[in-house]
Amino acid sequence: MLSIKPQLTDELEKHLGGKDIWRAPAFPVSTYRALVEHVARLAYANRNQLLFFRGQNKDYQSKAEGSTLYPAIYRGDNLLQAELEVRFKKLASSERALVNLFKSHKIEGSRDVSHKKYIQWSILQHYEVVATPLLDVTQSLRVACSFAQMASTDSQCFVYVLGLPFPTNRISVNSEEELVNIRLLSICPPAALRPYYQEGYMAGTPDVTNEYDVKTELDFRNRLIAKFGIPHTKSFWNDGFEITPRAALYPNNDKVEQLCRELIGRVEDEASAEGDVGKLLVEWARLEEKIVPLARHRSERNVSVGDAIRILLQQHLVPKDIAISLENVRRVRNLAAHAPSRVRDDEAQVAIRVLRDINKRLELPKA
Repeated sequence: MLSIKPQLTDELEKHLGGKDIWRAPAFPVSTYRALVEHVARLAYANRNQLLFFRGQNKDYQSKAEGSTLYPAIYRGDNLLQAELEVRFKKLASSERALVNLFKSHKIEGSRDVSHKKYIQWSILQHYEVVATPLLDVTQSLRVACSFAQMASTDSQCFVYVLGLPFPTNRISVNSEEELVNIRLLSICPPAALRPYYQEGYMAGTPDVTNEYDVKTELDFRNRLIAKFGIPHTKSFWNDGFEITPRAALYPNNDKVEQLCRELIGRVEDEASAEGDVGKLLVEWARLEEKIVPLARHRSERNVSVGDAIRILLQQHLVPKDIAISLENVRRVRNLAAHAPSRVRDDEAQVAIRVLRDINKRLELPKA
């Protein structure tokens, strides 16, 4: 997604002290009315952007020491390609199961759900079934503040103001800004009550893939206009404003929520059945990150992982017992990658234990 350079109020400019918004501490606001007034000034100053809000109990920081707002599927420092592939595989499985559930229960709107992936992702993300490439946001500042306080156990929680392109359709794809904006009130079946109560939207990047050049291109910190810290106190809600109660954010008798609970059980069962294979691939990827760059540097050749093991053994950087163990695990790993159904549970579990032990023991010089 493209980054924006927001127009800020004098108070926010002074608070930032020349730092980027995502790197600076949250701007403290003591009351809801004061927050509304701040946001009103920002909305007027940033008329080319439509403001959306996200409330969180914590300000999650990246290794770059600043706020990070990734869609759930991309979260985690040093996210391995193998782990990302496992997440996307789980998402694809959940998509199919969701479509089948909607059809079998004859939910109004099931045709739209079966034909549009963004609708599938929106439901899966909003009902917390599985991680997706979409980020939950809302047009309601009150809802964002209520979510932040409801989830928090700390004295301070956080509200983020994001600037997104003005939507043109219920699913708006802006190729210039490299953003997708999904209005849940327009695309979710009427049986899905929660999005309507929460004034929910989803945002993401078009042409989503599990491969990318620079991960930070997917971080919604690029669209930050402001980051506010609000107190976790009742006194925040002054001048007649009140927190949105939990029952209003999570309404009873939500038929889609009931289906999604059933779906979560199915996803967990399937993940349990395939989980060891996924874990094995992730652990092997961690090992590859250690040994392949070093072997390429030492040999000045573009070597495979098998070659890397042999080169580091010859140079006495990997002990012989570890090299033998890695060759044995590599055969299981290759089978897991190309024919996962042929890998027995006990084989995968043994391979995972061996890899974790090697990853802890193996100390290598930097490439």
